[in-house]
Amino acid sequence: MSGAADALRLLRGDPRAGSVVPPSGFTARLTVFTAAAMAFLAVFALALALSAGHLADRWGDALARTATVRLSAPAGQMDTQLAAVMEVLRTTPGVATARPMTEPEQRALLEPWFGPDLPVETLPLPRMVEVTETQTGFDADALRLRLAGEAPGAVLDDHTRWRRPLVRAADRLRGLGWLSIGLIGAAMGAMITLAANSALAANAQVIEVLRLVGARDAFIARAFVRRFTRRALEGAALGTAAGMVAVALMPGGDGTGFLTGLGFRGLDWLWPLALPPLAGLVAFWATRFAAFRVLKGIT
Repeated sequence: MSGAADALRLLRGDPRAGSVVPPSGFTARLTVFTAAAMAFLAVFALALALSAGHLADRWGDALARTATVRLSAPAGQMDTQLAAVMEVLRTTPGVATARPMTEPEQRALLEPWFGPDLPVETLPLPRMVEVTETQTGFDADALRLRLAGEAPGAVLDDHTRWRRPLVRAADRLRGLGWLSIGLIGAAMGAMITLAANSALAANAQVIEVLRLVGARDAFIARAFVRRFTRRALEGAALGTAAGMVAVALMPGGDGTGFLTGLGFRGLDWLWPLALPPLAGLVAFWATRFAAFRVLKGIT
């Protein structure tokens, strides 16, 4: 019988086969606990993967659309060069807006490193101009050449050196999240296989009697597969529900930090609902493999 037909038969149920496996005991508790624990961890791994993906997209989009011009000049020439920079930016294709940053904004940028009492007005700090790009963007090399000719003290920073490491790190976190889900599934399959082996070994005498009365190995294996798959589904459902509640109770945030942005948004909440069926599939194939392998070894 094919795997698809066995799965359909499993969903319909088979009361005769269900009576072969004891309804309680160590293997039952182990299977339910393993499925619940793995599903709970999988919820957080899924939240990590999805949040890292959103973070990579958000950082990439935000930094790709902004740039900064840093202007350093003597006090007597600062206003003149600032006006030249603004004129260059105003006439540059691809620049949507450009505005000089105020002293409070520059103070806020320096505050994490120097504290709130930094006397910005008494320090020879460069002037910062915030530049926002259009959808098409601008030619950074051409703009640097124009700034070098019109305002020699101006330096363009298009955030490339900041954007790439941040996006790369977020992409790696997303990959680690999906890898974790795969490892969790493999660990759950291994644990369920061990539990099925234990149950089959403990019922070796029952299996021999069933064979004597004419039961085929497919019938015996289906009994163990049905029971262990249901246990895995129940445990995974409990673990998934607990994980979703735990993620929902995590502190929110504005999304600028990673830990405060860890969680599900919108339709992302539908993803964890796929974990119990996936756990059931893992349990189905793991138990099926273990059952037929062990049955071949029982004479």
